[in-house]
Amino acid sequence: MRLLLLLAISAPLFGSPAIAGEVEIQPRPVTDWKAVYGRMEARDIVPARARIGGTVTELLVTEGDQVTPGERIAVVRDDKLAFQIEAIDAQLAALKAQLDRAQNELDRGQTLVDKGVITTQRLDQLRTDVEVTRSQITATEAQRSVIVQQQAEGDVLAPVAGMVLTVPVTKGGVLLAGETVATVGGGGFFLRLAIPERHAASLKQGAAIRVTTDNGEMQGKLAKIYPQIENGRVVADVEVAGLDTAFVDARVLIELPVGERNALLVPAEALSSRFGVDFLVVANGEQQSERAVITGETIDEGGQRLTEVVTGLSAGERVVTP
Repeated sequence: MRLLLLLAISAPLFGSPAIAGEVEIQPRPVTDWKAVYGRMEARDIVPARARIGGTVTELLVTEGDQVTPGERIAVVRDDKLAFQIEAIDAQLAALKAQLDRAQNELDRGQTLVDKGVITTQRLDQLRTDVEVTRSQITATEAQRSVIVQQQAEGDVLAPVAGMVLTVPVTKGGVLLAGETVATVGGGGFFLRLAIPERHAASLKQGAAIRVTTDNGEMQGKLAKIYPQIENGRVVADVEVAGLDTAFVDARVLIELPVGERNALLVPAEALSSRFGVDFLVVANGEQQSERAVITGETIDEGGQRLTEVVTGLSAGERVVTP
């Protein structure tokens, strides 16, 4: 109090600022911002699964790698499939030999029928043997194709384009069909917020958001507000262009608008500071007096810097600007 009294008495000693104009101060709406932390998340988190069971013989990715859709990220091999293919190949060889013998019997039977040695019924039976053997060969080849396809499905492919987030397996490990080999985050990255439900009514989709990162302040947009409230909090997503996505699930400071209030704003250049105290020159008719005030935040409005005066100024008073 003694310091403020001394400053008020000694104010004339510092001289009066150059008078350039006066501004009448009236309450103006100011946006209230609430600081919360958002979590970096991928829009789509898709597991890359093994389609067959077996041993992981190749593991081609690790956490943090970028992948494209259909890129091979691992190889799973089941040795039993190779043995089954060898067994089917042996069956095919036997059936083809059987087909050759049946075809020769049919050709000989045709000759004997022409000479009247055997009956037409016997010839029909030989012709049926040839057709049955050919059908068996076709069925066995189809069975072989199924096993070859199963063997090809040992290649684990990336489901989407994005970043590999987790790789819960190691080379040489044994997997069952359907187990996860890697988790891929794709579809872009965004910030997910959890806001107290008392602010739910003031949230608006598409509202501008301020994001503070290590590289400075960035502008974002409230892209989506989820209707279900979880544990007393509203979940929302924020989109930010140029966001650093090196670390997924990283926490980022975000300021979002949660309402408006009336405030007294004065041009920032009208304020002067001495000994840590802010002063304004207030005009009352032809008289001017310097007054100590307590200020709040400074905002940029249309290229003009305005500072909120918390106490020391009333609505309707005129402030002298330099």
